[in-house]
Amino acid sequence: GMAPLRSLLWYALDHRDRFGSVTLMYGARTPAEMLFREELASLTSVEGLTALLTVDRDPEGTWKHHTGLLPKLFDRVELDPKRTYAAVVGPPVVYTYVLRELLARRFAKDRILMSLERRMKCGVGKCGHCSIGYKYTCVHGPVFTYWDAINLPEVV
Repeated sequence: GMAPLRSLLWYALDHRDRFGSVTLMYGARTPAEMLFREELASLTSVEGLTALLTVDRDPEGTWKHHTGLLPKLFDRVELDPKRTYAAVVGPPVVYTYVLRELLARRFAKDRILMSLERRMKCGVGKCGHCSIGYKYTCVHGPVFTYWDAINLPEVV
């Protein structure tokens, strides 16, 4: 999920006056599978950015950040759901558990942004691969609020 989030992260950091503090929680199965690993590790010391990186397991024993499943990172941050937007990108299992954590923390459904671009193939609404009910991810998205997505069948 970091490829599509990376540009949003840099935009938010470049426009701090509009975004305030930024929290990044990013996980991968192993350190070797983490995209932009060195770049993200260098962000852990940036003022105004809380960058929490985790891996499910560290077979090499060299990982210097968190080890464990991504949803456990929520225990390490204070989030104000009335002033915060959450952008969620990743495989279906990530959505299942991260959405559960956000809703438990009383995030409004219109403050949770979900990217469904993993469903896209042609990108122009012709192939039907990204069809979810009556919507086409490539035409109507790929970013939806959780509020918009909850009524779409098989969204996650």
